[in-house]
Amino acid sequence: MLLKSTFPPQFLAAIPTKTKFRRLRFNSSLTQECSETVRQAASSPLLLHKLPPTSAYVHLPFCRKRCHYCDFPIIALGSSSTMTNDDDPRMSTYVETVCREIKSTKLDASNNHPCLETIFFGGGTPSLVPPRLVFSVLEALSSKFGVCSGAEISIEMDPGTFDEAKMKELMDLGVNRVSLGVQAFQEELLKACGRAHGLNEVYEAVEIIKSCGVENWSLDLISSLPHQTPDMWKESLRLTVQALPTHVSVYDLQVEKDTKFGMLYTPGEFPLPSENQSAEYYKMASRMLKDAGYDHYEISSYCKSGYRCKHNSIYWKNKSFYGFGLGSASHIGGIRFSRPRSLKEYTFYVQNLENGLVTCSVNDKVDAKETAMDIIMLSLRTSDGLNLKSFRDAFGGSLVLSICEVYKRYVESGHVICVDNRGRDIPFHEFNSLLTNDQRRNEELASIRLSDPEGFLLSSELISLAFGVVTP
Repeated sequence: MLLKSTFPPQFLAAIPTKTKFRRLRFNSSLTQECSETVRQAASSPLLLHKLPPTSAYVHLPFCRKRCHYCDFPIIALGSSSTMTNDDDPRMSTYVETVCREIKSTKLDASNNHPCLETIFFGGGTPSLVPPRLVFSVLEALSSKFGVCSGAEISIEMDPGTFDEAKMKELMDLGVNRVSLGVQAFQEELLKACGRAHGLNEVYEAVEIIKSCGVENWSLDLISSLPHQTPDMWKESLRLTVQALPTHVSVYDLQVEKDTKFGMLYTPGEFPLPSENQSAEYYKMASRMLKDAGYDHYEISSYCKSGYRCKHNSIYWKNKSFYGFGLGSASHIGGIRFSRPRSLKEYTFYVQNLENGLVTCSVNDKVDAKETAMDIIMLSLRTSDGLNLKSFRDAFGGSLVLSICEVYKRYVESGHVICVDNRGRDIPFHEFNSLLTNDQRRNEELASIRLSDPEGFLLSSELISLAFGVVTP
């Protein structure tokens, strides 16, 4: 069954026109640093952990209320919260704490740190946060790490939480990519999910984004919602295409036990769609969005040409990244770690960080098997698939052969596609002959990927099979 994803998901008052913030000056000169490390890491997936992060995720956890499917660490402000929230001390105190965390983050002694190429404000509902506080975070990031000229700066926004004035102020700060959490185009489904916005606010938000000239924007949908019918899903996809976003994210509902949905519903049982129905929804999305000119470049992600999310691509390539804020995760020096999910514990964490009681050093003894599994899992989520040449250089030809052998029947069924060094899909009879010829296999077999949509639908099973080869 489909590998599920839950990542990454108006006009009450205008921001006073006198509130202005200067655009940060982003540094392009820092991109010349770390060149030797970059060259070394490019030759082997095992060395990617040596690259310093060029991306930062910032968690802004504020929401008007908790959606029925959400188990993220959030701070509910109440449905009466406005689009500005300028005077809410919870926001200003939290952002101050995040800035303290950024400033207290230790850099390694080499001082070879490239500037940030992507920044992603996730939530929560970051569009509830006043632009002046977003600016504070950007300024802290720029001061600590530097921000490259032309960096992709994304922010998640919900309908009904921003107007044209706020959108323009965010753009003036350097925000150049928006992820709009629509989730559904049916009023009854939005209410059933506990969403704070209605359908009219969806259309208003889309028009604001367009009128402000935001070129790079994503529209997010959720499939397999309670009482969602095939006609509803088809309508949501049709209206998404009609809205002309440059990127679309489609997430299959995952029912978490500590959510309201987790208390009300059992996966696979009415009113939730069956697994077969969910698979049909996935196929419908793949077909309709590809027919509309979107490239299905990752299990849950579609984009127009040139509009892949650069920030999320860092995750799929298993590269290092910073995380800041409540519950956020980092991948630095081969180590993955998360912040506390409670606000009180997160505040103590930052205090300990400032006092030098939190350390995270580069891990020169990264477990090769864990790295191999990470690379397999993340690569097979994408349309590019697993690069067998670099994988073979890092982990050996025998492991590549074992993976090919365990996927043999799926290559025959069409769920797994093998690609040669000319970019051509290899027919099964040719693939079968390559398994018995080490030299030809090493020379000709370039990558393997999952077919769309059938292979993606079996991604959990196929990735588990590869894991079994890595750690028998």
